[in-house]
Amino acid sequence: MTRVNDELIINGKRLKNRMTMAPTVKFDFAGPDGKVTEKHIEHYKERAEGGIGLICVEATAVTPSGRFGENHLGLWSDDQIDGHKVIVKNCHDNDVVAIIQLNHTGITANPQCGEAIGPSAVETRDGGMSRAMTTDEIHEMQAAFVDAAIRAKKAGYDGIQLHGCHGYLINQFAAKKTNLRTDEYGGSTENRARFGAEIIRDIRKECGDDFLISIRTIGADPDLSDAIEIAEEYVKSGCDYLQVSHGQGEIDSALEDATKPYNLICSLGVRFHEHFKGKVPVSSVNSLLEPEQVKYLIENDLTDTVDLARAVLADPNFPKAVLEEGKSYVKCFECARCQYGPFTQHKCPAEMKRKK
Repeated sequence: MTRVNDELIINGKRLKNRMTMAPTVKFDFAGPDGKVTEKHIEHYKERAEGGIGLICVEATAVTPSGRFGENHLGLWSDDQIDGHKVIVKNCHDNDVVAIIQLNHTGITANPQCGEAIGPSAVETRDGGMSRAMTTDEIHEMQAAFVDAAIRAKKAGYDGIQLHGCHGYLINQFAAKKTNLRTDEYGGSTENRARFGAEIIRDIRKECGDDFLISIRTIGADPDLSDAIEIAEEYVKSGCDYLQVSHGQGEIDSALEDATKPYNLICSLGVRFHEHFKGKVPVSSVNSLLEPEQVKYLIENDLTDTVDLARAVLADPNFPKAVLEEGKSYVKCFECARCQYGPFTQHKCPAEMKRKK
């Protein structure tokens, strides 16, 4: 039986246990220059010291126009590398694998930062219309992702994660709802996955065989079988690790087993694990806030790793509570204050309770 404290090797990188920190954006930490701040450094250092096996640094913009807001972390410039070196060092000093999530918002772009562009002209959340990218623009955007990955490697990261879900640019290309193209980047699952798959291939070429490439991918958009086919294209292109979340639309509730101690989104990761077992490791995520849930998923061979977000935001030492029977921790209040946006201060009542 696999246990939570069993190590896992992903493309030569040793995770000391089966718990990973999910990328969670801190909107009030960065400035307009997109550089790492002391707040970022302390935040990730605390989590590295807390016993996690891998940290995925928050969604980081590959171009200034692809930010959530003007205070969004970036890797579009060499000037931004040095701060990331400190985050990586603190992770490695605590025997933690460090990767960073690369992202572009696409049609959900903040108008203060850039134009809403994507695979097709579709209605945006503010009632406007996005602009369809030309083929040349697609290739330029892919190059921006690759350049950011090269900077991540220069900073010392063990690898990167592409943000391929939650309705952002790579997800927009993968989804039928937002990709209406009739060229080689639209139509079939192979074509809709092409944008992300080509980025993976180019990162592998530029960063080497030993660079860990992960993608946070859609679990059902519009359905499970389509999402798995998309992920298959990513794996064929060289993806080492699938971290499964949700896409743009509603998820079929029939995919959830109400008798299990995990929710619908986490169920998607379990389904992916069943499909990709023996091919690539899969991580499951969402509302995993108690040690018993983590142990259940790992010890019953339902996933390879468990992605933790709110649990380790509330208490960086949550992994120790999973590994050490009876170890106390401050539990997430499930207050939804994590769902804050650009220029909104992050206030976590569990964190405030812990620091009293």
